[in-house]
Amino acid sequence: MLPREDLLKRVENKEDITRVIDKAEQAIKNWEVVATDFLSPPVLAEVQTIFQNLTEIAALPWGGYPQAERQRVGLARPDLPLDESQIELAALDIAGNFLFDPATHRDFLGSILGTGIVREKVGDIIVLGERGAQVIVVPEMVEFLTTSLTQVRSVAVKTQQIEFSELKIRPPKKKEMTTVEASMRLDAIASAGFGMSRSKMANAIAAKDVRVNWKEVTQSSHNVKAGDLIAVRGKGRLEVGEVSITKKQRYRVNLVRYK
Repeated sequence: MLPREDLLKRVENKEDITRVIDKAEQAIKNWEVVATDFLSPPVLAEVQTIFQNLTEIAALPWGGYPQAERQRVGLARPDLPLDESQIELAALDIAGNFLFDPATHRDFLGSILGTGIVREKVGDIIVLGERGAQVIVVPEMVEFLTTSLTQVRSVAVKTQQIEFSELKIRPPKKKEMTTVEASMRLDAIASAGFGMSRSKMANAIAAKDVRVNWKEVTQSSHNVKAGDLIAVRGKGRLEVGEVSITKKQRYRVNLVRYK
């Protein structure tokens, strides 16, 4: 079996990771592909970190489309075939007229959870403005939601299953830039990437609005490196690209901002 105690020493989300380890051990024992429930980005990041060096198990995350934030993870012995088709998902359309009572992501999620479903059974929610939303769920919730989810805010809705080809995914807007900084401090790199003053970025970091590789960071002096992903609440994400040293011993950093 897996070195459970050693794996759990290195993680923050111990309860979630324990459940994933349970699933992984089930997959190893029964020689089968096992899928977790939907995991949040911080948990996914930890799963990928601790499982990437294990030879006993292969892990594959999938949330229905390439940019999905919430994903299930398929687990299997490395000598068994494992692909996205084995991670069962379903897509639902929540249609209604939201022209006069606009609904947010939180409104749709609240109505879904209000039916009695737990968060782990729900993946990404794609808000479509005045015509409603689409949501990815575990397949066993489809029949229940199509009959139980009938209202969001004051708006009557019709919930029905759709094909994944019908998902209205908008690719994120991407902006590439280069900055030269005296250090690789989080506040310096993030303020340059998001076009905010360094003091405002420091306040956002102190307010727990900033994550690095999906982990909450509250120290402005935290050093980032190439490959890191910085997320600021309400501002999008920033990918740290290639880092080089200038003749004046400063850091030239390539950044990609996603909105």
